[in-house]
Order: sequence, then C-alpha cells, then structure tokens
Amino acid sequence: MAAPNPPALDNPEVLAEKIVDALIYRIGKDQKTARPHDWLAATVLAIRDRIIDKWFASTRAAHKAGAKRVYYLSLEFLIGRLLRDAFSNMGVMEEVRSALQTLEVDLEIIREQEPDAALGNGGLGRLAACFMESLASLEIPAYGYGIRYLNGMFRQRIDDGWQVELPENWLDHGNPWEFERRESSYKVGFGGEAAADETGMIKWVPAEQVIATAFDTPVVGWRGKRVNTLRLWSAYPIDPIRLDAFNAGDHIGALVAKNRSEALIRVLYPADSSPAGQELRLRQEYFFSSASIQDIVRRHIQYFGDIKTLPDKAAIQLNDTHPAISVAELMRLLIDIHNLPFAEAWDITVKTFGYTNHTLLPEALESWSLPLFERLLPRHMQIIYAINAKILREARAKNDSDEFIRSISLIDENGERRVRMANLAFVGSHSINGVAALHTDLMKETVFHGLHQLYPNRINNKTNGITQRRWLFQSNPDLVNLAKEAIGDGFMDDFSKIAELGKFAKDKAFQEKFSAVKLKNKIRLAEHLRRTMGVKLDPHSLFDVQIKRIHEYKRQLLNLLETIALYDQIRSHPEKNWVPQVKIFAGKAASSYTRAKQIIKLTNDVARRVNFDPVVGDLLKVVFVPNYNVSQAEIIIPAADLSEQISTAGMEASGTGNMKLAMNGALTIGTLDGANVEIKDNVGDDNIFIFGKTASEVLELRQNGYNPRELIENSAELTQALNSVASGVFAHDDPNRYSDLVHDLYNSDYFMLAADFDDYCDTQRKVDNQWLDKSAWTEKAIINSANMSWFSSDRTISEYAKDIWRVI
Repeated sequence: MAAPNPPALDNPEVLAEKIVDALIYRIGKDQKTARPHDWLAATVLAIRDRIIDKWFASTRAAHKAGAKRVYYLSLEFLIGRLLRDAFSNMGVMEEVRSALQTLEVDLEIIREQEPDAALGNGGLGRLAACFMESLASLEIPAYGYGIRYLNGMFRQRIDDGWQVELPENWLDHGNPWEFERRESSYKVGFGGEAAADETGMIKWVPAEQVIATAFDTPVVGWRGKRVNTLRLWSAYPIDPIRLDAFNAGDHIGALVAKNRSEALIRVLYPADSSPAGQELRLRQEYFFSSASIQDIVRRHIQYFGDIKTLPDKAAIQLNDTHPAISVAELMRLLIDIHNLPFAEAWDITVKTFGYTNHTLLPEALESWSLPLFERLLPRHMQIIYAINAKILREARAKNDSDEFIRSISLIDENGERRVRMANLAFVGSHSINGVAALHTDLMKETVFHGLHQLYPNRINNKTNGITQRRWLFQSNPDLVNLAKEAIGDGFMDDFSKIAELGKFAKDKAFQEKFSAVKLKNKIRLAEHLRRTMGVKLDPHSLFDVQIKRIHEYKRQLLNLLETIALYDQIRSHPEKNWVPQVKIFAGKAASSYTRAKQIIKLTNDVARRVNFDPVVGDLLKVVFVPNYNVSQAEIIIPAADLSEQISTAGMEASGTGNMKLAMNGALTIGTLDGANVEIKDNVGDDNIFIFGKTASEVLELRQNGYNPRELIENSAELTQALNSVASGVFAHDDPNRYSDLVHDLYNSDYFMLAADFDDYCDTQRKVDNQWLDKSAWTEKAIINSANMSWFSSDRTISEYAKDIWRVI
C-alpha cells in the first residue's frame, strides 16, 4: 500500500504543527523552554521531511531512466547556510515565516543561529556550491564529492590588526541537514609496497589504511523539481585504540591511529610550508579522491554491471588539480581490481574525466616531490610512470624537441623531480576547460602550451557563473520585488528576462526606487558593522568594496596605497568637493602566507589612523570586516556601490565575486582580467571602469625588463604613499614593520602595482565624478543588474552538460 502524501506545506497551521512535533519528539524540548537553536533544528527537520521525499523521488527516477550521472569532485564546497537556500528553492519561505509567527518565533532570529558550513574558503568552493545548485535546478542527476572538514580553513579573528586563526567549530552541535551512510564506507590505503604476485599481477599492500564514510546532504534545485546529493567523506581508523598500549600506560600513543585519521578531515588547506604539511595535503587529496572513485565505480557496477560502460553512464569533473590523483586511482581500480589491460583502462579513464583549470599561477599548479609521492602512493607512482611513458612516446613521434618533451612530461625534472598534477589531470581527461575566455586563451599559450600542441582539441572555455537564486533572489529581496513590480516575475524562472529592466534605466521614478533599495541595503550593512565592529558609517557615502581572499595578485595592496594617497590629498586640500567614501575590505590570508597577513595588518593600521582623523571626518573610512564568509557576503554584496576587481592582468582565472556584485547593481572598477572582459562586453564600455595594463602588456613588460623604481619615482602620489608606509606613519609602535614590503615594491614589484597605480588613481577620480551625477550613476547600476543574466551558473552548467558531459 502506498504511503500517504505528507500534508501540504502551503498551510501555515499544518506547518506550525509539524514544527512543534519536531521540537517535542525529535529535539526533546517544550515550547516554553525552547531556545532559538532548538527552533532552528525543529524547523529544519520539519521541512527536511518534504525535501527527503523529493530526494528519494529524484534518485528513483534517475535509476529507472538509467541516466548518466555527473560527479563533481572538489576539495571545497562553500555552501554557507542552507536554511534559506533550501526553503526558498522549495517555495516555502513565506509559509515557514507565517507558521513561526503563529508560534511567536522570528524566522530571521533563528536563521542567524545556523553556522556557515566550514567547507571552503574562496571562489573555487563557492563556484562548486553554485554548480551543485544549478545541476539540481536544471534537473541533471549529480553527486558532489568532497571532505567533511571538522574545522574548515579557520575562523578569522583580528587581534591588534593581525589575523589570528581559530578553529571553525561548525559541527559542534550537529548538522540537521546531513545523513551518515555507514554502508558507503571504503578503505583508503597509504604507503607499503606494490609488487607482482605469483601470477604476475601487481598487488599493492598498504602499510596503513583508514575508513572513509559518507555523509550526504540534499541539494535542492529551484522549485524543488530535483534534489541531488552532496557526499562528504569523514575518516575513521580501522582500530580506534590500541588497548595493549593504553593498558601499558601509553594513553596518548594508543590513540595515534585515531589522531592520524582525524588529521585528514580537520582542516582545509593545512599549511604546506613544512614536509609534514605537504604530506598531509597529499594524504587529504588522495583520501577523498580514492573514496569518491571507489564509490562511483561501485555504483556503476551495482546498476549497470559492466565496468567498460563507465564513460557512458558517468562523467567525472575534476574541479582544479586537487583531485587529479583520481586519474591514477581509476586506472588502479580498472587494472588491479577489474583486470583490464592498460590500454583499455586508459581509454575508459580519458573518456570519463573532465578537468577544470582555475589558475595560471605556478604555485597553484600542484606538484609533489617524487620521494614523498612514491613513499605514500607506490602503486600510483608506477601507474603514473606508465602513463608518462605512453604520452612521451606519442609526443616524440610528433615533435622530437627535448624542450617540448619536458613541457608535457608528468615528471618535472627542473631541479628536484616532482609529479605534475595538472599535467596528469590534462592527459587523463578528454576535456580541459578554462573558466573565462581570456584565461582559456592564456592556458593554451602558457602553462599548457606543449600539451595543447599534443592534444589541440581538448582545451575549451566555460566561463564561470553564479546562481542568481542565492546571490540575487535570496540576498537582495527588495531589488527582486522592485523588478517584479516593473517587469513581472517571469525572470524568476527564465533569468534572461531580467534584461527587461534595462528599459527602465533612464526612468527617473524607477531610478529613485532602485536607489532606495540600494540605500536600504547600505543601512542594513552599516548597522551590521556598527553592531559587530563598533564602526559608524554614513550609508550615503560611496561604498567601495573589495571582498575576496587576500593574495598579492588580487592587489588589495594597490587599493590600499590609493587609499593612503587619497587620505593625503584630502588632508592637503580639505576645501575640495571630495566624495565621501567607505573602503570595505574582507578576506582571509592563508595560514602560511606572511605577506598577505602583513597586508591585512597594514589595512587595519591605515583604518585606525584614517577613521579617527578629525580633518578627514566622514570623507574617508576604512573597514576590514573579519571572518569573511558566505553570510557576510550576503550582507555586503547588495550594499556595494563599487566593485574592486583589480588583479594583475593575466592572473585572475575568472572571478565570481565580480559577477555577484555587478548583478546587484555595483559598478566594476577593474583590469581587463578574467571574466571582467566578458562583463565589459555584456554591460557595455560606458558602464564599467577599466584601467591598467593588459595581459599582453604585462607579459611584454616582464620580458623586456620591468623597472618599478623608475615608475615609483615618477609618481608623486605613489612615492608619498610609500614613504608614509616605510617611515612608520601607520605603525607608530614598530616603524620598520613594512620596510620589507616597500623594499620589494621598489626592487621587484612582481604584481606590477607601480605600473598600474597612476591609471588606477585617475580612474578612481572618474568614479568620483560619476558618483556626483546620481542619475547617471543609477542608470549605469540598473544596466549592470539588467545585463548579468549570461553569468548565471545555469548557463555555465548547460554548456558543461552539452559539450563535456553529454547529459543533455
């Protein structure tokens, strides 16, 4: 007999009863004693029941259809809070709000109780989260695979201006969204040796093994039409305690296996400045890759029987180089476990994998020292040598140049021999994509030049996108309501229709309403920063925002030096008609990235001096918002007037923050880098502020000899700003704090701040002049919001699905 359908969720009274039932019988709390976190858990559990129904139905439908699945492997999934995402996509947000009101509970208060899932750091992880939501919204069967980090990257605290890293304890009180799958557990080995047995077959006998166990989280698509799975791996020892050692008094040593397994899932991107840190990173990457590939192969055999049909039913996408070891792992399973010959295994592997490259920075194209790799993964080292031999023989037949052979080899022999993971991902995939048109072109010319010559049809472009449902519909509901009032609600399901807003760009009445929405969002952000940081901001000021991980190539320092120059100008000429502005910075520096941490400290030192200077007053404020995460972004982005996308041209693969900010009506100031190029094409040259050297000009400068000292000495503003920093104006307690930073700018300036500084300052003054014309500024902001539909992750995923995965 079929189970009865659950009660409709559009009835607030029924929903309120379900929430109370969950509170009493699943949380164990009475209404009178329940705290906000209890109401949060009860509300999630009540709605989760309906999500589970959709989840099961989605899985059954995929099984029945024999559908090909997409498997997205990523070391990061920056999903943030899930309540609003899931409730909005299920279409029950207002019903939940009404139901809670009948119980005298405020939805916004309990929503704040949900921690951000500490599963990512920057754009890579947020892209993966957007892609998972779009996959479900487009009704494409998919699994995301990653690690269930216990403490994430870190929780950032600012002490005396310095970044302090603290554990992100997001799982301390459980996670109502996840389900442990004990049946989906796999052994993952490390070390030992790989040798032929008596039959001549290679057998790997690991010296150490851990258990990878799956935890599943439902990912709800728009309108709840499909629910996919985010599967995260937790690690457990085979024997959690050595009783003999414990009973002998070695209470710490008895738990070494437990501690080693937990180290795999403790922290995202452990510092790799030590040999132990490098080993942990490689162990992490193999741990989640092995568990994921074993799970994919097991599912395929269970439902389709024949491993040889794997490419027909599975599309595995590697999100950057972190899961590149999956190529060797699939080969190991096909050869050692399923007894396929090498050539057939390789054909299956290449047809199954796709690889997304996210960076041209050499340090981000991972490589591992040969001794470390071979000690930790001896069988995989054998397989990689075999793959390399095949590739190099093919290459030699086409081009006998030693330089060409060196460029494509999986083994880097320049100095210490190292395994090149990006090259492994490239040769092991039938498709290699960049994430913006410029980035894709540069891939062909630089890091993959040799491999592109060998495989000229593999590289393609898939410009990144963001989900408008999270970054507009949920984050900026007032702007959405204004759009509905103007053009109807068709854009909610067909986002290309948001372009109809463009016809109101010059409409004075609409401009006033649009500006009112922006001001309301700025007031909300100002209140948030007053409450959390004690800083007082004027929401009528220009909010100039740079929010992203702290890295030299993203050039927060360029923004900061211009701020110092502006500060000096305001003090020198307070009589001028200056535009009041707030410089908002946020982002984390990697734990071992000393210079990035120094830039955070300088930002806070500058803020301390500028913000309390009575001469400047409210004309200039500087704020560094600590612990930047998805929830912070959802408040900052709708309030931004100006979006800083100022990376050194040729170094930013794409960017996604640039898309979120422009979609919410911020004007971009940026270089022609990453997706800025395509944003300019979509919003029009007059609605974006472009400055600086192009990628080709940057390359030419480097090749012909770059002299930053000469440029600095020819720029009065930059010279004065650097003199202020070097002399200790912003570091009264340690005047030499920034002497090395200034020295490096004069003598190397790898990221070319000096080359772009004057043009950047001039462009900032153009921004000021435009801001003074409120109608013209608002017109440009409306045009930005209206012309960003192409940057929806739905479009990106549709391109992946059609061109790479072949699932639509």
